[in-house]
Amino acid sequence: MKFAMKLIVTGSVLTGLLAGCAVVPSSIVKKPMVMTPPKAAALPNNGAIYQVSSYRPMLVDNRAHYVGDVITILISETNNAGKAASSAGSKSGSVAAGIPTVVGLPFKALQGTSVSASSANKNTSADVLSSADNFTSTLAVTVVDVESNGDLVVSGEKQVSLDTGIEYIRFSGVIDPATIVDGNIVSSTQVADAKIEYRSDTRIDKASVMSSMAKFFQSMAPF
Repeated sequence: MKFAMKLIVTGSVLTGLLAGCAVVPSSIVKKPMVMTPPKAAALPNNGAIYQVSSYRPMLVDNRAHYVGDVITILISETNNAGKAASSAGSKSGSVAAGIPTVVGLPFKALQGTSVSASSANKNTSADVLSSADNFTSTLAVTVVDVESNGDLVVSGEKQVSLDTGIEYIRFSGVIDPATIVDGNIVSSTQVADAKIEYRSDTRIDKASVMSSMAKFFQSMAPF
């Protein structure tokens, strides 16, 4: 009876955890995801020669400069890390004892007997840890602030709905306008203080939880 009640309570808790998998995942990007440009000042009136509707500056720089401008980030991140450690130790010892032959001592049968013992202990351990990550995507972000030196603070999010799940790609960082190429494109490797994340609430995550549930119930089953 107690075992059945324990299974019911545990199942209820895990069901609640599964239900929580559908919420929007937490984010390391704390910047606002979008920023609208400020309202433009009123345009001056037309003059005898100057016409507002037909005015075009002689030199135009189409690169992003202002709050609300859009920049395309080419995310191409490859990270590899490895660590190896090993240790070895050994210890040995020996003991020898004997009863000398002495005239006049009792227990003459034991005289001349020798006893020896030895021990050896050896311990060797080795650990190897490696990690490799590869993330490639394209994301349009918005300029949310312009710093005093002209650098652009950008942030953005892309949501992709697959069946009943949603994948979130979020990005934020600081861009030097000099690194912006034609088409307002910047590589993620040239962004300072970059925060890149990929999160999802898809069935892939739920499958991992279900696997954990199966292992738990198997460990609790009385057979």
